[in-house]
Parts: sequence; C-alpha cells; structure tokens
Amino acid sequence: MKQFGTPVKHTSRDGENTTDLLLERHRLYPGISLFEVEGPDGRRSPMTSAQFLGSVRALAKGLLAAGLERGDVVAIMSRTRYEWVLADWAVWFAGGVSVSVYETSSPSQIQWIAGDSAARFAIVETSRHAEDVSSVRGELPDLEQIWTIEDGDLERLAEGGTVVRDADLEAARTSRRLDDVATLIYTSGTTGRPKGAELTHGNFVDTSRAAITQFGESVLPPGSRALMFLPLAHVFARLLTVTQIAAGATTAFTPDTKNLLGDLADFRPTFLLAVPRVFEKVYNGAEQKAITGGKGKIFAAAAGTAVAYSQALSAGRVPALLRAKHALFDKLVYAKLREAMGGQVRWSVSGGAPLGERISHFFRGIGVTILEGYGLTETTAPVSVNPPWDPRPGTVGPPLPGVTVAISDTGEVLVKGVVVFRGYHGNPEATAEAFTDGWFRTGDIGTLDADGYLSITGRSKELIVTAGGKNVSPAMLEDRLRAHPLISQCMVVGDQKPFIAAIITLDAEMLPTWLKNNDQPEQSLQQAASNPAVRAELQRAVDSANEAVSRAESIRTFEVIDTDFTEENGYLTPSLKLKRNVVAKDYAEIIERIYTGSKPAGA
Repeated sequence: MKQFGTPVKHTSRDGENTTDLLLERHRLYPGISLFEVEGPDGRRSPMTSAQFLGSVRALAKGLLAAGLERGDVVAIMSRTRYEWVLADWAVWFAGGVSVSVYETSSPSQIQWIAGDSAARFAIVETSRHAEDVSSVRGELPDLEQIWTIEDGDLERLAEGGTVVRDADLEAARTSRRLDDVATLIYTSGTTGRPKGAELTHGNFVDTSRAAITQFGESVLPPGSRALMFLPLAHVFARLLTVTQIAAGATTAFTPDTKNLLGDLADFRPTFLLAVPRVFEKVYNGAEQKAITGGKGKIFAAAAGTAVAYSQALSAGRVPALLRAKHALFDKLVYAKLREAMGGQVRWSVSGGAPLGERISHFFRGIGVTILEGYGLTETTAPVSVNPPWDPRPGTVGPPLPGVTVAISDTGEVLVKGVVVFRGYHGNPEATAEAFTDGWFRTGDIGTLDADGYLSITGRSKELIVTAGGKNVSPAMLEDRLRAHPLISQCMVVGDQKPFIAAIITLDAEMLPTWLKNNDQPEQSLQQAASNPAVRAELQRAVDSANEAVSRAESIRTFEVIDTDFTEENGYLTPSLKLKRNVVAKDYAEIIERIYTGSKPAGA
C-alpha cells in the first residue's frame, strides 16, 4: 500500500482548545484588525481583536445565564455573516458545542439535525428561520430556546449575561480540551440521512496550526485580507475562518455571491477562498465580455500566453519570447482581470471539487495562484494542499503537516492524522464502516506521485460500470464540461448501459451574452436547448471533454434540459455536490430515451 506523510511542525498542549487560538491572536497581533464588519449604512468598519473578544465574552456569559452547560449543543442557522462567527466563538467560550445548519435547510432537515444532535438552543438569522425551527419544535424535546439575530436577540442575550462572573466564564472556557467535541457538521447527504461528523477542538487547533506553519509566511502572513463568502455552515469556510483569525489576517464577510465583484473591489482582499465554479465564472465572464467588445482574439491569445507561462514556470524555465509576450499581455489584459478581483489578490485556495488544469494555469499565469486542495467534512476540510513554492496544477498537493495519505489496493484514498474526525455522532456502525485498520476511508479514488502529491481521479460510489464492464469515473468529464461558458451543470450517465451519455443544463446568466456574440436571436432556455447552434457548441464542449478519456469512457450523446440543477430545487447539496440519485429518478424518462432512441454513431 503506497503512502506518504508530512511530519508535524508544531506542538499543541493537551489543555488547549480552539478559544486559545483567538487569545493567542490577540496577544500577537493586537494592532491588526480582526474583521471589517458591515454596519447599517452598508459600509465596513474595522474591528479589533479586543473588541471582538469583548463581544464574544459578553455573549458567552449570556449563554451561561440562559442555562447553557458544558457540552450542551447550540444550533446556528444563518447565512455567512459576522454574527455567525460571533455566535460560534461565544458557544466555545461558554464550553458548548455548536452544530451548523444551512440557512436553506427545510423544516424536516432542521428537525433531523437539531434532533440528532440534541440541540438545547438555536441561534437563527431571520424570523423565517425561527418559524421553520418552531414548526418542528414539537419533535425536538431537547430544544429550549430560539434566538433570532435580526430581532436583536443576541444583544439582549448579552445584556442578560452581566450577572455571570468572569471567573465562571473562564472556568467554562477552559473546561474543554483538545479531544473534546467542538462542533458537529452534518454531511451533505447526497444519499440517505446526513451524518453528524464530530470535529474536536484538536482538529481545529492542529489543522489550523498545520496550515499556518506550511503556508502562513507566504500565502497568509499577518495583515493579509480575506473575503469570506462561502457558507460558514460548511467545514471548508469554517476551518479557513478559524485559520485566518489565528494567522493574523483581517476577514470580511458577504453572504451573496451576486455582489461578489463589488465586494472584491470594495474590500480588496489579498487572499481568496473559493470553489472552482467561481473561477470558471470569472474566466468565462471575462472571455465573453472580450468577445462582445470585439477583443475576443486578443483575449484568446492572452489566455493562451498565461497558460503557457504557468506551464513554463512549472517546467523551471520561461523562454525570453514568452516572457516578453506575458509582460505585454500583463499591461493589456491581466492587470484588468486582477483589478476586477480587487487588485490585490495573489493567492487563493480552491476546494470542494476538482479545478480544471487549464483554469489553474490561466489564473497562475495572470498573477493569481490558485492552490488546489482536497478534503472532506470528516477531515476538518484539508487533507492536502498544493504548496505555494511548487504548485502542480492537476494535483491537490502533498498532505498537510501531521497527515499521512495512503492508496489502498483498490485505489481508495485513506487518511490518518490530526485532521481526521472522532466519528459520527451517535452512529457507531457508520463510524466503524468509515475506518479500516485505523485509516479513514474517504471513498475517493486517487494516486500518489513520487513526491507525495495526491491526485483525485474519481469517487468510488460514483463509478459507472457500463454494460461492457468498463469502469468510468464521471467527475473528470463533468468538470471539463462545466468549465464551458454555456454549461451550468451536467450529469454523466451510463451505469449498466451500452455507452456513456450526459444530461446538460444551460447557464442562464451566460446564455444571452453567448447568443449575442454568436449572432443568435434572444431566446428562452427551452428554445436554446433545441437551437442547432447551441447544440453544435455543446457538442464541441463534449468533444473537448472526451479528449481526456478513452473512447470506451467518452460521452457518445447528450440531452439538454431547460431546468438547472440547484440547491433550491433539490438537485444539489448545500456544498454544491450533485444528488445523482435524485436527478436519475426525476429524469429517468430522459435517461431511458437516450438508450432506447437511435443509437449514436459508432457506439
């Protein structure tokens, strides 16, 4: 069994917990703003670590006065905003355990998470959220109190905590140790009931310190600026927020990616945490805008130069002519793209799904290096991340310090180390199934190179086995297709079928621009789905995706539908993973038509 481990580079004390990271940050960098918080007028103002600590302690006292005891669970249901983080740290200071609930969750999902975790209290963002929680309260015997952020309940809760002594708060804060549970994060639930992953204080402390010792000096040094727009209910954003606090960065929050470009221009981050779809949107938007302005050929040449420049950097030598072309396009194109992202972003971490190799090279070539990483809820987010001094697009880098990765005989990625969770809450059977000989089984298929760089090639549960016995991982094909500006989502099908096919949805935001740029009349998604020009472009995207696989694995035909796959309609999880079983069930008729209709040429 091939394996590779990175040695631990830090030491944590047994008596520590996550709150010590905040206290340490305050001691080391008191002069650097911890956050920039948006006020009622929509403007952001700096918040020091001393101010945040004061607010955390006041709210934590309020929780203690309300009856919270050590180890009690508090559910937090809100969009990404400052108050989410305030509530989270206050729960930890009070010795409690937080459980995150996506703000888009249905009452039945709320009931399952709050009930399974035995939450005693809930902090929600809006009155609608409070109504949703209240609607299932009869099925939540442990739930005693619901507080609503937008109703001013946190302020009133803090006022009620003035009766609690400082010594009592400190006793509650220091009652939790590294091996105690800090939070429960429920898996997205692409199949079956979500399981509550128990992440300990040690997971957060050691994973944050591992990331800082590995990347802090170059990627996230003190004074860095980070804009957080991913859901804090997800482990990826949660861990990075804790890490940014510990590293001495200044963080701002925005709940809506529709305002992302404006927020980037206003806050001007130096570091960005994002998922591949964000980078694809930035690239596709810039490309289509250039075509609209009659500069499509210039953009294409600039993009090709950026990719070639990054590839040359990886090879260790940039030819003089390429260097000159890159310098020219930096003035004409790249500087404008960087400015659209705020002008100061130099580093980004991408995770949650594979990032296309060309997209990775493109952004590195324009001066924004994306460090692709890999992880799961059960590994406190990062298992591995590309190092800034030697990023290798197409891989997810070597393991973090304190982590060992192995590849089983079946190709499954196995993990040991500081990032691995304690187990699934109240589910010993699922916990036992998740481990083999002390290794956490990720369910992902991958490879390790000689330098310990991990590459993810698929997911074992998503493998398609054709009628001819060919194993096909749909992820690579789907990722390449989604990179096309016309395509929003797609699902590759073909299990126990004679050939591979795909269901494709169109990008409603990008479609009008593409139609205009290609001399097509305005039309609806339904009309575009059968438009010969659109279908011809989609076929070119399919042909391009097929270049990455063998003929037996290639997509032979596709169907276009006029309904997108979204979280709102139940086809994507909150972390944007495709619910394949739901899509397969609801679009069974279309899938059946693919295989009972005319056979594609050469199949």
